[in-house]
Amino acid sequence: MVDDEPQIRQLVVRYLAADGLRGYEAEDGAEALRVVAEHSIDCVILDIGLPGMDGLEVLRELRHRTDVCVILLTARAEEVDRVVGLSVGADDYVTKPFSPRELVARVRAVLRRGRAVAPSGGAVADTLSFEQLTIDRSRHTVTRRGRPVELTALEFELLAALASAPGRVFTRQQLLERVWGYDFFGDERVVDVHIRNIRRALEDDADDPTVIGTLRGVGYRLVAQPLR
Repeated sequence: MVDDEPQIRQLVVRYLAADGLRGYEAEDGAEALRVVAEHSIDCVILDIGLPGMDGLEVLRELRHRTDVCVILLTARAEEVDRVVGLSVGADDYVTKPFSPRELVARVRAVLRRGRAVAPSGGAVADTLSFEQLTIDRSRHTVTRRGRPVELTALEFELLAALASAPGRVFTRQQLLERVWGYDFFGDERVVDVHIRNIRRALEDDADDPTVIGTLRGVGYRLVAQPLR
């Protein structure tokens, strides 16, 4: 829990402990990076408005070092920073003032994302193969034309959710429910930001996608053809 206000840090850590989660505190970016390096951290709750090294700088440094899950804390007026943070690789965001119970639910949700996302009505194979694209769910890897594609944990689960039913159009709300795993209280446009990130990683031309298509006004679908 990274925040320069001790009362907020202590409150969140108490709620995490009540839910069976061990929490560490850091009051600034340098201390946060040190704690992540010294301990086995699964999720970082990171305030954007930190003194000195701000939260976005910390997020960029974390992404160079680790794939730890990151939830951003933002003020309501910081929409630009929030979108930038998601583009850099944050998994989720919560706006201040926030409900500690909701925050703990968000933490639980991002920690669950290592598990496979299966569509209703059946299981999904560990390896999903498409034209020039392979998704290995058990290893959490993606390759395009035989080359590895780097995605965050959330981006992988979003792609896997689309790949679970090729050609099916998923609304933003359906993707939020499948990938975030709870009733989402934020802006549905968070899905759009992560889809853009996936397209940048997968597509030859992100503005002319051939893997993930958009049905304007409805949602997204995987248009790559599965291999039989």
